This record gives sequence, C-alpha cells and structure tokens, in this order.
Amino acid sequence: MNYKIELKKTELQPTLTMRELHPVEKLPDFFGKAYGGIMIYLQEIGKAPCGMPFAVYYNMDMQALDIEVGFTVKEKLPGKDEIIAGEISAGKYISTVYRGPYDSMEPAYGALTQWAEENGYTPSGIAYEYYLNDPDKNNGVIPITEIRFPVVKTKK
Repeated sequence: MNYKIELKKTELQPTLTMRELHPVEKLPDFFGKAYGGIMIYLQEIGKAPCGMPFAVYYNMDMQALDIEVGFTVKEKLPGKDEIIAGEISAGKYISTVYRGPYDSMEPAYGALTQWAEENGYTPSGIAYEYYLNDPDKNNGVIPITEIRFPVVKTKK
C-alpha cells in the first residue's frame, strides 16, 4: 500500500491526558477510562476538547506499553487526580493517514520510518495516533487514524 507522507510544522498544543503502562490487550479498557474521565472533567469545568482524541506511544513493548491518551484543548487547563495537564511540543512531524484495523498499522509505521531515513530525518522514538473517527459508534465504519512522528533533520 502506498502512503502519502507529509512533513508538518506544528505549534505547541495544550492537552489533558492520562498516562499508564499496559499490555496491548488492556488498551481498550484504558482508552475508555481515560477518554471518559477526561470528558467528564472537561464538562465539570465548562470546557471542551478542540481536536480528535489521540494517543502517544513512548515505546512499542506490547507487554508494557507506555501510553498517554487524551485530548487537545484550546488553553492550558489544570489537571485533576489522574488527569495530567500537558502539551504536544511545537516542531516538525511526519504524518500519514492509515485506513484500517488498529492492529494492522505496522506497514504505515514502516512507511513513515522509511520516508524519514530517505529524506534525512530522525524520528524521536515517540509515535502519536490521532483517531479521526469512531468505528465503535458506527458499525461497519473503517477506522481512520493519522500517525505522526516528531522528527529532527539529520542530513542535508
């Protein structure tokens, strides 16, 4: 499959997230807890997310994924309990849009890594996934995910 890969420059974006370690099979429970808890908190303080839900993968250890999930918000907001006030750093990112099951994204990750190598960029080792639709709410809908890697230029 061919992937359209873009180099993007992004601005700093405030976030509200939860971060935990989980084996891959426990991710659906954690996603539900985190997204639900953050939405309840946003309603309590009269705010709303300003983008699609996302996840940050700090490693790819399927037995102990270090994962942070949440939403971008318009302004820096206080955290509460397990909810962390943070940010997505400004900088250069390479991205592609993947259409298909969440457990079959590996080729898209490979395409991003290959593009970075061929174009003189080094990925940071962190991967962002932005979930552009919600197949759980619409049976038969194919998941659409934007995958982003923060990168730095290493070659001219």
